Amino acid sequence: MHRYKLTIEYDGTPFSGWQRQTERPSVQQALEEAIFAMSGERVNTQAAGRTDAGVHGLGQVAHFDLSKAWDPFRIREALNYHLRPDPVAVILAEAVDESFEARFSAKARHYEYRVLNRRAPPVIERNHVWHLPMPLDADAMDHAAGLILGSHDFTTFRSSECQANSPIRTLDAFAVRRELEHIVITASARSFLHHQVRSMVGSLKMVGEGKWRPADFRAALDARDRRRCGAMAPSSGLYLTRVDY
Repeated sequence: MHRYKLTIEYDGTPFSGWQRQTERPSVQQALEEAIFAMSGERVNTQAAGRTDAGVHGLGQVAHFDLSKAWDPFRIREALNYHLRPDPVAVILAEAVDESFEARFSAKARHYEYRVLNRRAPPVIERNHVWHLPMPLDADAMDHAAGLILGSHDFTTFRSSECQANSPIRTLDAFAVRRELEHIVITASARSFLHHQVRSMVGSLKMVGEGKWRPADFRAALDARDRRRCGAMAPSSGLYLTRVDY
């Protein structure tokens, strides 16, 4: 068997998420059908992160196996042809060793969350940002974000449906910056809990509005209680930007 690694970009708006569903379209389904159209082989692709419905990918990584050897350039070109008109594109295709696993070989995952912070609603960026019309203090949000770096029990920011064996995660980077009308939140870790980034962003909104102090954000983490989490941010503003190996 021959293993291939794909770096993929997609607009998550029309999809139920990465993972194949029985009745709703998914990124995985679109990709696997394109691989079949290209090669005549049915494959099971595995991704670095199973993004939720509406979450976007700028640097998602997946791998799959084929019985026949293919030139990576031909794979990229053929898949992009067969993926149309779905909003999915293969940015890079590479031949890799069979020991490579898109999920388990990953050393870090990087996410970005984008907030449009202005009175007027988004038009061009509709379904690609979280629109918050009230003034937000990005500096206070950044201060709060820095208070939860490192290894912690992230139960407060964990979905009740999360299947991870442990709530302990190490947050390597978490920062907030303002770019004109946008507030950009970046987060990096080897792995994240289900809904962790969106939950943290939803709670940072409370700080930005002045309803919480930065210390209250840290106190919510320390409580290890999902009920202390702010309302979860919508999926539309979240992007998986890069995966490190």
